[in-house]
Amino acid sequence: MGTAGVLGIGRFALLGAGLVVLLACDHGDGVKAAGGPAEASGVSYRVLAPIESGNLLLFPVVRGGKAPGADPFLTLDEGIRSGLVEVTETGDVRGLVRPRRGFQRPYDGPYRPQTSPPPRSNRGDQVNTLVLENNSDRPLLLLAGEIVTGGKQDRVIAKDRIVPAGSDPIDLGVFCIEPGRWTGESPTFGASAKIPASSFLVQPTIREKAMVSKDQHEVWDSVHGAISQMAVAASPAATATSGGMGNPVPLGTTSYARAMQNSNVSAKVDEAAAPVMKSREQVLAKLREEHAVGVVVAVRGEIVWADLFQDTDLLTRYWTKLVRSYAAESLLEGERHALPTVADAQKFLETPTGGTENSEGTVGVYRFRELRSNRTETFVLESLLAGAEGDVHISKLKLRADRASMNMPLNER
Repeated sequence: MGTAGVLGIGRFALLGAGLVVLLACDHGDGVKAAGGPAEASGVSYRVLAPIESGNLLLFPVVRGGKAPGADPFLTLDEGIRSGLVEVTETGDVRGLVRPRRGFQRPYDGPYRPQTSPPPRSNRGDQVNTLVLENNSDRPLLLLAGEIVTGGKQDRVIAKDRIVPAGSDPIDLGVFCIEPGRWTGESPTFGASAKIPASSFLVQPTIREKAMVSKDQHEVWDSVHGAISQMAVAASPAATATSGGMGNPVPLGTTSYARAMQNSNVSAKVDEAAAPVMKSREQVLAKLREEHAVGVVVAVRGEIVWADLFQDTDLLTRYWTKLVRSYAAESLLEGERHALPTVADAQKFLETPTGGTENSEGTVGVYRFRELRSNRTETFVLESLLAGAEGDVHISKLKLRADRASMNMPLNER
């Protein structure tokens, strides 16, 4: 472990401290949204000293007040690996109602993958919609940025949501992160498609485009940019901390997931995450001891993101996925800033949005809120399930300068 990682962990240790009914509500530009995560959720959060890992600083966050009950949720990885959650292309499902016991869906011949993409005007629903079935006896938690691999293209989940246990098949909003392919040997994704259910969460730059911009072409642009920069970062001359440049390593793919699986890229991500991942069990034990529920993330000294969960268990189950996404982000080129303090991270969490609020969801299942401001956006996933009420996941991100400028009042630009 590097010296920085040891010091970072040491500082952390010292603290010791009927059919689906959709609800949609757009409050417009004139309505003030709630504040930061604490104000938005009614829960207080406290930031601890950071864990250092290359260009990363990860500030653990603890939750104030009474801890929630037992975590009932199944994650996407757990569901796909068990075979209890199935994701398929929209055209390969016979409808969105679960067949009754004793009945089977009609058979209409073998699956025939398309050899070329449909015209651009017809691709929207096919590219940006999949169908998901949760056949488990637990509610399924989906996070924006999670990747499902397979089908005709790899996709990334567009927003957080909860799928109830044993639910009818649902349309799952996604974005394509593999613009160069529109064929497939199987209509299914992940383990059910005999493809390894790799644990991937796209890095923050791509996650932001899916969550904030909600534009397929912007997602594709961010994927292309990330793959190009990863090819440079994976060159022998580049290092995780120096930002050294070298000749790009040919990756030979337009798929973000496959680029991340490239041995050279994967090695660089591992290197960037090494101080955390090599002592993973020690870090996770400390997170559990402190009852940490999330992290504030700084890359090259700039605070860019925060992920907060309902409880420590959920944080630790997503830990590897999260850390690798942050580590991938830390490999991209960017300006360096002075290292932030605990007070800076606390301020980032507590800064009010002061903007507008949009919310949507499913009656009795979940509500998803987007709290917009000039320079940050906060996303809150709230469970409405009986016995599991409360905020399950909160993301807060710092908008890029160009987008922040677009959202700012004219007199503040």
